[in-house]
Amino acid sequence: MRWPFGVFEVRGTRTPPRPTAPAKLFAVPTPEDPDPGHAAPSPGSGRSVPGRPASLLASPVLLFLLITWQITVHGPLARADEQVGRAVVHPDRVSGDLADLGNIAVAVPVLAVVLACAAWRARRAGTDRWWLPPVIAGALMAAVPALIVPLKELIARPGPPVMGPVTGFYPSGHTATAAVAYGVAALVLWPWLRTPYARRTVLAICLVLNLAVAYGLVRHGYHWPLDVLASWCLCAVLLSSLRILLNRISRISP
Repeated sequence: MRWPFGVFEVRGTRTPPRPTAPAKLFAVPTPEDPDPGHAAPSPGSGRSVPGRPASLLASPVLLFLLITWQITVHGPLARADEQVGRAVVHPDRVSGDLADLGNIAVAVPVLAVVLACAAWRARRAGTDRWWLPPVIAGALMAAVPALIVPLKELIARPGPPVMGPVTGFYPSGHTATAAVAYGVAALVLWPWLRTPYARRTVLAICLVLNLAVAYGLVRHGYHWPLDVLASWCLCAVLLSSLRILLNRISRISP
């Protein structure tokens, strides 16, 4: 426990305060401060951004491989997916508008504004290498098409009937764009959110936006449900990797 006083008394003896290390942006919590959600941190306070241990990256990878295998061989999981998709499809204006939240023209500008604000705040606070997290986050967003497009062409899954006789629907590009753009925005904003309420609000907004995109894509008939789920698996790996990288950058900062 870090005490707010210069010294404190214990049975007549004076004990000097314990030294503290300089605060770093995106730092990993110390053993003395294991719960990053217990108190509201200030920027650079030494608390971590949200995320899971790297060992759990295996779960989305294995799920993605399972789904991809079923899609390529048109196994029972793929057939069930198509039955569900046909049952729930009902194109309307609301579902189309929700799906558009995953468009590059919508999601990427939102991310750009967040990255610019985070960079400005970090520079004002005198954070070392304040420009590096936004640059890495932007590069991850730019890499999404390089990951998704080859998979679409390789697997060449036909889309729902309303999309006509074309292929290239697996995995969903709109889902990946939304998940990475809004997820990266939440990660970059995390160290600057001063209250638990603010952090919960940002995470809730990110979740709602991604669920809205998924609902719109499936309901409007743009994608099968497993197209969306597979993209979420890939993006879970990307976002977790970004969190780990940001923490490592903080550790090596002077």
